Amino acid sequence: MGIVTIKKNPEFRHVFARGRSRASRYVVLYHLASEETGRRFGFVVSRKVGHAVERNRLRRMLKEITRLNEGAFKPGFDYVIVVRPAAFGVDYSRLEQSLLRLARDLG
Repeated sequence: MGIVTIKKNPEFRHVFARGRSRASRYVVLYHLASEETGRRFGFVVSRKVGHAVERNRLRRMLKEITRLNEGAFKPGFDYVIVVRPAAFGVDYSRLEQSLLRLARDLG
């Protein structure tokens, strides 16, 4: 089974407005407690980050990182991952390391 994703703009805005965040060189991780017992993830990759092929590749990498490391993210929270332009061309392991460090910092 895959991860549960956030798809609607009001849900993203709610996490941005009320959630806590931590940032690294490659990504910004927002999280906010939700009424649901599971975890939901949203992914934001701006047009400033390469062409569509590169943006989709980064999005797929982040989805795989969250799927494989779901235990690093506390249940009962919504998470939004915003990719920074510096992430363009970075390898999987560095992106994974960065994201998991942010998840650990948020508690």
